[in-house]
Amino acid sequence: MDLTGFALAVLLIELTPGPNMAWLAGLAATEGRRNGLAAVAGVGVGLLVNGALAALGLAALLATMPALWNALRLAGAAMMVWLAVEAWRGAGKPQAPGNGSATRPFAAGVLINLLNPKAYMFFVVVAPQFLGGEVLGLHNALLLAAISTAIATAIHCAIVLAGARAQGWLADPARTRIVRRVFSLVILGVAASFLLVPAR
Repeated sequence: MDLTGFALAVLLIELTPGPNMAWLAGLAATEGRRNGLAAVAGVGVGLLVNGALAALGLAALLATMPALWNALRLAGAAMMVWLAVEAWRGAGKPQAPGNGSATRPFAAGVLINLLNPKAYMFFVVVAPQFLGGEVLGLHNALLLAAISTAIATAIHCAIVLAGARAQGWLADPARTRIVRRVFSLVILGVAASFLLVPAR
């Protein structure tokens, strides 16, 4: 296996703006570093589970079952719309950054990845190119998932820490309300990205 080449490919993919990056940056800016890091942990768990499920055949199943692919795509979009509505409704409510349970952002981080069909297709399209002719089994899928998760987590932590620095700027309630509503629109954009994944 070409682990170095795989790591470089993952790094390039993770540095490309996507659903996780946009959501984590906005979350850290509006809810604080603690919730942002909880979401990063959730994303990491989701990525590891993706690797295990791909090795167990889910990725191949998605490639051959259009109904399952589309159900996953629509469920992912629906969840992002729900998060956007929650963010919009909460825009006018006073909330100190870092307050509230970290369970919700953690669970959302897991679900965003489990409901993203492109995350599974990564193991069908990208991963095999670095296997050196090996079959994608549980062992090498988990190894690649661990490498991918480590790289993604490092980048996501940097995004959260940068986003959390906006907390001081958001001390003004009116400014916070505007930013939270913009954040909700960003989440809607992420939902649209799920819908723009070609139907099968």
